[in-house]
Amino acid sequence: MIINHLRFCALLVGAFVAGSVLTARFMNIQQAKAANDRVYELRLYHTLPNRLTALETRFRNGEVKVFEKNHMNFIGGWVPQDAPNHENLFVYLLAHESRDAAKKNWADFVADPEWKVIQKASEADGKIIEKIESTFMDPMDFSPLR
Repeated sequence: MIINHLRFCALLVGAFVAGSVLTARFMNIQQAKAANDRVYELRLYHTLPNRLTALETRFRNGEVKVFEKNHMNFIGGWVPQDAPNHENLFVYLLAHESRDAAKKNWADFVADPEWKVIQKASEADGKIIEKIESTFMDPMDFSPLR
């Protein structure tokens, strides 16, 4: 009788431990899934001739702040070192909470009155952007930007 009681207690403890492990594992999976919903957006702005400096100034003097205000995390901006792209290509990376969030973030950004003022001022001497390319990307499991 005592042996059966001990077996039952051992079984109960084992079930509790197994349940705890499974719960913890499930929580980790859910947290990882939420973290993996984060999406990165690579944007390439091809400027009109002699307009790259105007674009850089626009980013430096306010556009990045409006991104952040609209829940877009500005990771960084780059200009290629070599011609011909050095003269007319601006590359930057944004992070969004999800692809759906990115869609909302961009809608909010375009409607933002502060952005409209920045855009109008930066284009006082003429249009800046000739073409925009956008690519949404998921980080690899070995990426430090996960």
